Amino acid sequence: MTSTTLAANATPIGPLDTPPEASPARRALRRLWRRKGAMFGLVVVLLFIVMALFAPVLAPHDPVATSWSDVRMAPSGVYWFGTDEIGRDVFSRVVWGARASILAGLVSVSISMALGIPIGLLAAYVGGWTDGVISRFTDAMLAVPFLILAIALSAFLGPSLNNAMVAIGVSAMPVFIRLTRAQVMQTKVEDYVEAARAVGNPHWRIALRHIMPNVMPPLIVQATLSIAAAVIAEASLSFLGLGQQPPLPSWGSMLNTAKNYMDNAPWMAVWPGASIFLLVLSFNLLGDGLRDALDPRQK
Repeated sequence: MTSTTLAANATPIGPLDTPPEASPARRALRRLWRRKGAMFGLVVVLLFIVMALFAPVLAPHDPVATSWSDVRMAPSGVYWFGTDEIGRDVFSRVVWGARASILAGLVSVSISMALGIPIGLLAAYVGGWTDGVISRFTDAMLAVPFLILAIALSAFLGPSLNNAMVAIGVSAMPVFIRLTRAQVMQTKVEDYVEAARAVGNPHWRIALRHIMPNVMPPLIVQATLSIAAAVIAEASLSFLGLGQQPPLPSWGSMLNTAKNYMDNAPWMAVWPGASIFLLVLSFNLLGDGLRDALDPRQK
C-alpha cells in the first residue's frame, strides 16, 4: 500500500471536542461532596435548622408547661427524653432550645462579619495610621479571651438572649478584622488589582468589585467555625444566667438545672449536652470541608 493510499484513507484530524471546564463554584461543590465528614455535618446542621424552624410542630408538649405529677420521670413512650424537676418535657425543651442556639450562632456571627469585614478592609486598603490604630485596637481585644469578653459584655448589657447575641458578636469581631486585613493585604498587590487601578477605577469599586470577592472564601470558612464557637458561648452564657431567661428553654440553662439532679435524673443533662456536642461537631466538620473545597489549590 502506497503512502498516497494511506493518506487518502486516513481520517482527518480536527480540533478535539473537549467539554467546557467546570465553573469554580461547581468544582468546589464536587470537592465538598467527596468529603463525607463535611456532608455528615451539613446534614446534621440542616436537621437542627429544620427542628428549630418547625419546633411548634415537632414538640409534642408545651415546653414551659409544668406537671407536678410527672416530676423527673424517666424516658418513656409519653415523654421520650423524660421530664425535668418540675415536670416539663425534656424533648420539647430540647427542640425549642435549638431555636436559641441556632439563632445565637447565626445572628452573632452576622454581627461579627458586618462589623469586622468592613473594618479589616479599611485597615488593609487605606494603610498608614488608620491601619495602625485599627490593628492596635484589634490586638487589645484579642488579648482578652473570647468567652471572658462575652461574659463581661453580656453582664454589662443585661441578661437576655438578644444582649447575649450582641455580646458574642462583638467579642468575635476581632477575628474577622484580623483575617480580612490579612487577606486584603495579600490580594491588593495582585496584577488584576493593579490593572483595575491603572485604568482609573475608583477605590470603592476596586475594593468591593475586585478585592472582596477574592477574599470571601476564607471568611466563609471562618464564619462556619465561628458559629460553632457562638453556640458554645450562648450555652455558657445561659448556664451562667446571662442568656435565654427561664422559663424559655435553652440548652445551657437546662444543663445548669440538670447539674443538681445528676444522681437520680441523668437524662436531664444527657440530651441538651448531646445536642450541643452534635451541633458544634457538625459545624466544625462542615467548616473543615468548606476550607478544603474552597481552596483553589485542591485538585
